[in-house]
Amino acid sequence: MTKKRLLKLLTLVCAVSLLTGCWEDPPIDAMDLPIVEAEEEEETVSLPTAFSLPYAPDQTLDPVTCPDGIQLVVSSLLYEGLFRLDRQLEPQPWLCQSYSYDPATFTYTFTLRAGVTFSDGSALTAADVAATLRRAQTSQRYSARLAQVASVSAGDGVVTVTLASANTGFPSLLDIPIVKSGTETSLTPVGTGPYVLATDEGGTCLTARSGWWADSSRPVDRIALSAARDWDTVLYQFSSHDIQLITADLTGTDPITATGNISYVDADTTILEYVGFNTRREIFQDPAVRQALGLGLNRDTLVSAVLSGHAQAAQFPVSPVSSLYPEESEVLYSYDAFASAMETAGCASGHIRTLTLLVNEENSFKVSAAEYIAQALSDFDLHIQVEALPWEEYTAALAAGNFDLYYGEVKLTADWNLAPLVGTGGSLNYGGWSDPETDQLLAAYAAAEDRAAAMEALCARLAEQAPILPVCFSATSVLYQTGAITGLSPTMAEPFYDLSSCVIHLQEA
Repeated sequence: MTKKRLLKLLTLVCAVSLLTGCWEDPPIDAMDLPIVEAEEEEETVSLPTAFSLPYAPDQTLDPVTCPDGIQLVVSSLLYEGLFRLDRQLEPQPWLCQSYSYDPATFTYTFTLRAGVTFSDGSALTAADVAATLRRAQTSQRYSARLAQVASVSAGDGVVTVTLASANTGFPSLLDIPIVKSGTETSLTPVGTGPYVLATDEGGTCLTARSGWWADSSRPVDRIALSAARDWDTVLYQFSSHDIQLITADLTGTDPITATGNISYVDADTTILEYVGFNTRREIFQDPAVRQALGLGLNRDTLVSAVLSGHAQAAQFPVSPVSSLYPEESEVLYSYDAFASAMETAGCASGHIRTLTLLVNEENSFKVSAAEYIAQALSDFDLHIQVEALPWEEYTAALAAGNFDLYYGEVKLTADWNLAPLVGTGGSLNYGGWSDPETDQLLAAYAAAEDRAAAMEALCARLAEQAPILPVCFSATSVLYQTGAITGLSPTMAEPFYDLSSCVIHLQEA
């Protein structure tokens, strides 16, 4: 995207995350993003006098319990976790200096970084970390990812976490922001981050704190905060450039119009979009049929044409940006290969059978994706019709097994635990698929020292059996006033991930 005035109209929408329960990061969605090309002549970019973010003054900023949406961008500048997920969705130690793992007892020992202080000057302690993790265990946002945790204890600069079962990827789950124990009931708990909430003559703001342990540069010393009671207010403020940055899912639902000179940067996520089979249906009990249909998906074209490029095409249920993705096992799309596989599977005999592909009707992007897939896979004996249902009916049909195929979405955990999706009896295994070899490979991956090799073996089995057809991993986007900030390299949870590389451009006084 250029720095000219590329976006003359931006349609934004409220986020809907399928099959996941809640979102941790992206608050606003957008769809139908029409781009009007800029005139050839250069236009003068109008810079803000101050860089501003939205926040809800009556809602808590506690990163464990705050509502999804407005508060999360501000919260990301106030609080930090033991680990951070980088742009490849890999965990990087942050408040944690080092750690060890005992596979015999499933026990992790995390040694905290020395010299870290909270914004009130007090030292970060293991008790603070343990208290946050215990709260997170019962929170809506983090309880699912911490379901394996059997106990958490604090020592002298050391936090010990014992799991109920093996998980060599557990550090990926510990980007949970830490707050000072005893301050969590405040609307603004005390954190260790690069900024602190303050009030000055200009109003409520974030100010760069002295004594931040990372001691790296920040793009600006003061970030203004603009009170917003709801998303309509946020969108109005963003359109009028009273605020300069929001996060969004650009393939969402329920459009709301905002105008202005807007640019964006995408960040990869763990959100998988896929086609699921009802393997209780006779036709889908044959893995050759499922595998053949997988060869009919031109994922790159779907991402480009239907999702406007806001996703990463994926043949396996792990993000292509992850080092665990078995890229060498990918198969190039070929219609001839699809046709041959359908014939081999006995699906090119001319005996037509009509099947239904369910999709949630509230999201036009997913409906379009389902229609694209149905058309692509209907050249032979299996003719697929799309049935778009309201959310409640859609989820009820999945839970009851009343479907042939469905277009689904799930926010996977960053340890790439696929057991809920493809394991026997998994909570998201709506198709009822069961395979002892896959269950063994899932367990082997969870305990593996060489996680890449274990994931490769697991993905090979999934490609062979095709209980689901991965389509892509969707992106979340950081939208900002054109010209107001450069150097953004956001992650799924942190719009300002590489804070020292960000440059904020303001009007000269």
